[in-house]
Amino acid sequence: MNKLSIIIVSYNVRSYLEQCLQSVQRALAGIEGEVWVVDNDSHDDTVSVLRSDYPWVRLVVNTENMGFARANNIAIRQSQSEYVLLLNPDTVVEESTLRGVLAFMDAHPEAGGAGVMMHNEDGTVAPESRRGLPTPWVAAQKMLGFTNRYYMSHLPWDRPGRIDVISGAFCMLRRKALDQVGLLDEDFFMYGEDIDLSYRLLKGGWQNWYLPLSIIHYKGKSTQKTEFRYVHIFYQAMLIFFRKHYSHLSFLYAIPVKIAIYFRAFIALIDILRKKLHL
Repeated sequence: MNKLSIIIVSYNVRSYLEQCLQSVQRALAGIEGEVWVVDNDSHDDTVSVLRSDYPWVRLVVNTENMGFARANNIAIRQSQSEYVLLLNPDTVVEESTLRGVLAFMDAHPEAGGAGVMMHNEDGTVAPESRRGLPTPWVAAQKMLGFTNRYYMSHLPWDRPGRIDVISGAFCMLRRKALDQVGLLDEDFFMYGEDIDLSYRLLKGGWQNWYLPLSIIHYKGKSTQKTEFRYVHIFYQAMLIFFRKHYSHLSFLYAIPVKIAIYFRAFIALIDILRKKLHL
């Protein structure tokens, strides 16, 4: 059995994917691992380039865009390894990062998953490297612009720390934990599935960790955030998560949260329309 299976879901980002794969190949030196790319019916030359230039990649070619959760699950089910890493194609992994994360996981058997310090394209640290669980109260605070609890700002950046939510851009998972809590929930097409899985890990008695090991994340390059469809999918994911995990809340408490979600979706759509019309 391999030590690590790295799974990358790709959709029309061939140039970023190549950069990611090259960094992964370097970072895997000395690790018994395998790399899977699940292509979600890209319309660029991703598949032909992978077949000709990256024969060491285990390629799955979908004939439709199945979304993030379903595509990852296809490869997770076929892979055989002690650990699974879900990795975005718009990332660059530093050479020591994989070894560091695996060493931590080996030394902490209670850790179900781990994320790392993600750097934006400009070198700044991405706050979503560490996230708290979006309970209705925390989510409401974030929607109002108060993000300290959501981004767990009390934690130091230079030391490992327990967190609630691991980003799906780099999500190291223990196979044993996945076998217990289940794979990604395919009700989520894109966005929210990392929050849902992280929450199920916590409810299953596992720990989620942030580790001060680095990657670069060219945030948003694998999605088109200026499109109306993005807004619909993003806020739909929020509603799915809320219904799944907080449906037990009272009617009077649930309604304001749903109104806030719809309100933020409306504002986002107005902003996109304004930019399209150059207002």
